[in-house]
Amino acid sequence: MPALILTRREVASLLNLGECIVAVEGAFRAHGSGDAPIPGVLGVHVASGAFHIKAAATMRPRAYFAAKVNGNFPGNREHHDRPTIQGLIVLADLETGTPLAIMDSIEITIQRTGAATAVAAQHLARQDASTVTIVGCGVQGRVQLRSIAAVREVKAIHAYDSNFELASGFAKEMAPVVGVPIDPVDNLRQALWQSDIVVTCTTSRIPIVFRGDLKPGAFVAAVGADNPEKNEIAPEVLADATVVPDVIDQALVMGDLHHAVTSGTMRREDVHAELGEIVAGRKPGRRTNDEIVVFDSTGMALQDVAAAGLVYERARERRIGRLIPINENAPRQSRFLSAMSGLHHRL
Repeated sequence: MPALILTRREVASLLNLGECIVAVEGAFRAHGSGDAPIPGVLGVHVASGAFHIKAAATMRPRAYFAAKVNGNFPGNREHHDRPTIQGLIVLADLETGTPLAIMDSIEITIQRTGAATAVAAQHLARQDASTVTIVGCGVQGRVQLRSIAAVREVKAIHAYDSNFELASGFAKEMAPVVGVPIDPVDNLRQALWQSDIVVTCTTSRIPIVFRGDLKPGAFVAAVGADNPEKNEIAPEVLADATVVPDVIDQALVMGDLHHAVTSGTMRREDVHAELGEIVAGRKPGRRTNDEIVVFDSTGMALQDVAAAGLVYERARERRIGRLIPINENAPRQSRFLSAMSGLHHRL
């Protein structure tokens, strides 16, 4: 079979947040119940950014393998007018190893990260949580807010960014999207103390949330720390809280948990559970209304394979994308080539 090639625009047209949340919750459930192989991750750091390679396989609802190669270059917007995060996902048949698709990773990374927060909030935020603060008003901040609004009845929203103009623009754009007025703020401490749900999605390398900033019962989704140098949540906050990472071994290397453990503030044994264990019903989620819960979101590769598989199936159903023969020596590929008027074919 030729592989299906999908651009960012095509991926975006095939993936909606609601379906992505369902798929990502299924991925966490499979991980927590032991029904999926342990996902892998590799990081390569360079002068102006880093590359992450994440890979995973899933058995249900279909058997897929996916490997994502993402470049994360924080200076791209300012210096090159390009996205901060760029990359590709290769999706393959888990039973034969046949490459099925090569697709742009940007939309999948954006949506599956927001979807993970939605799953975590569903299990870990208070049922009556209604006031939200978004810290970091970029692309990820937008999907994070939409994701929270998908699982909780949001009544008040604060938006904070180190660049107040970005927070103001975020407020104007997103208020009609979620149907709630958004207050751009320049006093982060005050906003945090008022909030039931806090999402941090920045590139900060120093903590921005400290002990005493959060009110009892708050849920925090710490999304920004995806390499060992990044750090949004002070170690003391994690030590006081119930900590739930997406993948504990990964968070120990690149999440906010990494900084708490290496500083001696926490031990691995202090972690309450992985999110998948809670979704699968193996461990409890929130236990009291007053406990502060921190979801350390470093990005699990199973989220990528779940979302990529969904995109691939929708593309085949809707005949979207281009077919490219990858292995021209295979007999079926040769027959396919002879029937084509060129090297690619619009479905």
